[in-house]
Amino acid sequence: MFNKKKNNDKEENIMNPENSSENAAENAENTDATIKETEQAPELSAEEKLQAEVQHLNDKYLRLYAEFDNYKRRTQKERVELLQTAGKDVIVSLLPVLDDFDRALKAMETAADVAPVKEGILLVSTKLKNTLSQKGLKDVESINQPFDTDFHEAITNIPAPTEDLKGKVIDEVEKGYTLNDNVIRFAKVVVGA
Repeated sequence: MFNKKKNNDKEENIMNPENSSENAAENAENTDATIKETEQAPELSAEEKLQAEVQHLNDKYLRLYAEFDNYKRRTQKERVELLQTAGKDVIVSLLPVLDDFDRALKAMETAADVAPVKEGILLVSTKLKNTLSQKGLKDVESINQPFDTDFHEAITNIPAPTEDLKGKVIDEVEKGYTLNDNVIRFAKVVVGA
């Protein structure tokens, strides 16, 4: 289909030699006109070039500033979402322990013997401690350890029963815990003086 059209154009040019010379003349005139237009366009002065460059750089700066502002908003939003769901995996891992406590409470209602209830509570307690230790929770060892303000909070001083217990922890009122080697609760202790 296209080939036929090209062939028809060639046939017209062959039949009409005047037509092809007119086309060549028109093309030459168009080329001359575009050259004259570019020659007639005045050269930009140095000041105008600098103003154009300043405008371009200002536009680039505004785009970069807007992009950075969007980045800040997006990261702040992600941080808020992370804080809201940070404890989700810990809570999900504690749900089985909560279920075990519910079962233990039901068993205590109908239990006639105390020994199996104690054993069940001990198992649930062990399961809870294991789950928390898997998440990075550790006990702070305190009793008979030297008093360390990085891990201990002294509640009171009492006279040391023996000379070697001076400056050491004699009793622990409340356990201390670390999470991934960061203290999350100081151990409340009694120190020998």
